[in-house]
Amino acid sequence: MTSLPHIVVSQPRDTVRVTLASGQVLEGPVGTTIEDFLRADRDQHPDQYTSPTIAGIFDGKLRELAYSIKRDGSLTPVLLSTSDGGRIYRRSLILLLVTAVGELFPEVKVSVSYAVPDGGMFCILRNRAPFTVEEVARVEAHMRAIVGANDPIDKKSVTLEEAVALFRERGDDDKLRLLESRTRNGLILYTLRGRSDYYYGYMLPSTGILQTFRLLPTEGGFVLQYPRQGSPTALQPMKTYTKVNQVFQEAEDWLTKMNLQDVGTLNRLVREDRMQELILVAEALHEQSIAYIARTISDRLRDQGMRIVLIAGPSSSGKTTFSKRLSIQLLAHGLRPFTLEMDNYFVDREKTPRDEDGGYDFEALETLNLPLLNEQFAALIAGEQVITPKFDFLTGKSLPDRPSQLKDNQIIIAEGIHGLNPRLLTEIPNEKVYRVYVSALTQLNIDFHNRVPTTDVRLLRRIARDAARRGYSATDTILRWESVRRGEKKNIFPFQENADVMFNSALAYELAALRPLVEPLLLQVEPGTPAHIEANRLLSFLRWVQPFTETQEARIPDTSLLREFIGGSILDAYHPSDQGF
Repeated sequence: MTSLPHIVVSQPRDTVRVTLASGQVLEGPVGTTIEDFLRADRDQHPDQYTSPTIAGIFDGKLRELAYSIKRDGSLTPVLLSTSDGGRIYRRSLILLLVTAVGELFPEVKVSVSYAVPDGGMFCILRNRAPFTVEEVARVEAHMRAIVGANDPIDKKSVTLEEAVALFRERGDDDKLRLLESRTRNGLILYTLRGRSDYYYGYMLPSTGILQTFRLLPTEGGFVLQYPRQGSPTALQPMKTYTKVNQVFQEAEDWLTKMNLQDVGTLNRLVREDRMQELILVAEALHEQSIAYIARTISDRLRDQGMRIVLIAGPSSSGKTTFSKRLSIQLLAHGLRPFTLEMDNYFVDREKTPRDEDGGYDFEALETLNLPLLNEQFAALIAGEQVITPKFDFLTGKSLPDRPSQLKDNQIIIAEGIHGLNPRLLTEIPNEKVYRVYVSALTQLNIDFHNRVPTTDVRLLRRIARDAARRGYSATDTILRWESVRRGEKKNIFPFQENADVMFNSALAYELAALRPLVEPLLLQVEPGTPAHIEANRLLSFLRWVQPFTETQEARIPDTSLLREFIGGSILDAYHPSDQGF
């Protein structure tokens, strides 16, 4: 065989080479950790590390800083300012909190209940009265001492029997309920200062990175505050979110009454086929809330002349189904909805504001023709006739549509992302407008220490709906999600407390209904891609949920808000008419 001149004999290497995002190639001994490689790169390119390093992406897979590299590959840092970095940081903070509480108050069971705005997690004690202000201060001081010691967070795999024995000895009933559905024999535990626990995602290698946090005493518990992506090295001032917190507390009270503590409890109901009552009660609570909102609207029309209902909420909150069910309830009060689509009030395409990259910013408030919107809404509630616009999305032009005029029993229903923005209807008196915020505000947690973000549940809803109705793959939906989230953070969340009422569209059983639909879609995401990292993360908690059977899924009412995402809603074909029966 003729040898090729560019092929030479090479000696075995005891080193590995990684190609960094900066383009630089670093070489180190086999087994060098991601943390060491990234520290070396950071020393040479500090301008590319704008926040603490939390993890790395090695050859397309998210890896912990403690991961040992044993072959050549590409490496990208994961900073605290990223979504994945923030999640790992918060998860490690919870481990730090639970460890500190366990050392100071060995018998106390602390539970991370839900996220609060401005970057925080509301925590409660399961088996005693809330901590006093002094006790919260002691816990925070002890957490800071552990951070100062830079104690290691060790990772190990144990058998299912070993995990069950550990949690039974410690009295961790939430973990025992969760493990009842475990089919794999192994379980990954993380250990800090001798205390082992289960978490469904990655951790930091040690506590020294957890510099930015604080504990804030509050009614019924305390808040563990963490940095947000936009300011990863500082904490934001905590505002008072009375309406949001009230919804959280109502949901917590209801779950307590139903003895539905976590996913482990839900799994038992699914396995034992005892879901019917839970589904019926959850749906009854939705109907009760919608009926209350409709009654309030009716009362305000009678007492204050209120004629405009604005509905806003983030993506996949169920606003479409909510609006239709609200319309039906209004009809029961003798009121007829007059639906106006705010998208028809777009300015001509060339007048659309630009974003920082020079492209059209279709989510900016100024995308709407605010003077015309105010003028026509004022005229309509005054009983005048107007020619409402129709926006032609092909030509990018606003065109006149049809004459419109409200009857005495009609209420304007308008849905849009800016519905809670006080700059939307500046010419309309506040008493004439009723603002509704719709969002999946709460969700069952995996256990006391593993929270399921409601944002993730909305993403699962959207993946299911996009696949069924729009032909999008899970990859398509995942890659669009970050942009959707940016728009929500800018245009919706800052104004949620402006709502007159909040409708919590979450359903306690929905993860069990979503898993059979979404899991196959997530498994189709191509390995090694950015979307695959997110798909794996979603699967890591979704697989703890016992899926509905087809028979159980069939028990979900065909008017359920969840049907908007899993299919089978009779409201799909229902469009409220402003012309009467």
